[in-house]
Amino acid sequence: MRTDTESAPRRSRRTRGYALTAGCALTLFTGVACGGTEEEGEPDRSAVGEPVELGDVEAVERGDLESLFEDAGVDGTFVLYDANGRSAVLVGADGAHERAVPGTTFELPNTLIALQTGAVSDVDETISPDRGEGRSLRADLSASGTSVHHEVAERIGHERMSTWVDRFDYGNRGVGDEDDLGRFWAEGPLEISALEQATFLAGLARAELPVDVEHQEALRELVSLEEGSDYRLFGPTGHGEDDEAHGWWVGWVERSDELHTFALRLDEGSEGDAELRESLGRGFLVELDVLPGEAAEA
Repeated sequence: MRTDTESAPRRSRRTRGYALTAGCALTLFTGVACGGTEEEGEPDRSAVGEPVELGDVEAVERGDLESLFEDAGVDGTFVLYDANGRSAVLVGADGAHERAVPGTTFELPNTLIALQTGAVSDVDETISPDRGEGRSLRADLSASGTSVHHEVAERIGHERMSTWVDRFDYGNRGVGDEDDLGRFWAEGPLEISALEQATFLAGLARAELPVDVEHQEALRELVSLEEGSDYRLFGPTGHGEDDEAHGWWVGWVERSDELHTFALRLDEGSEGDAELRESLGRGFLVELDVLPGEAAEA
């Protein structure tokens, strides 16, 4: 949109020169499958993947990269979103539009809501000091824990939580009733798709969400993972609270003037541990030329 770069999602922009035959689009939000054949003499698209339409976001499906899931013995989906070019790359495209509980990745909006509403004064405030050893939002995000965030949600309250989740346009916006306040992101009814995760993160990475910029900058520093010579990587891991839950790794990469957000989700029953999710995600980011090869291992 503003920047013309040479990253992997730009490969999807090259597909704009190809005419799609009738019925050959895959709409992410409706799940309509695509079919049809290439016209004789049309260039081979195998190097860039199959074109996919996501409303106003153009994308390609990279079926060749599904081998990363296969080699790890898990099933899942991966979405890479070019926030500047508004294009995406999908691996496991059939699952990219399917919603699942966000698990502990909801700590991101929960932190923003807590700061914006004043439920927590800052990311270093000690929470629950009367329940044993208290922790701050900073410490809890680093440990990917949930205990602090349950109390933070209680402080926010059901009405304010519902208002802000709706304002963020976060997934299906479902926070349930007041009895669900401490668990709606881990057990439902709140659900979000991988594409929705990636687009929400684009707003956060650019400090364009409808909360004070200082709160978004504070959260950005909390989820900073590493900084290389020409890139910076951000992102926590997330999961539900039982063995059958989906596993997530979401975040973004800043490299030169490029911004790519991503969302990896493993299917139910193949959650794996946080290390596996991050190593898989890094593998996709390296294969798509978003991270340098030396960043493949955490």
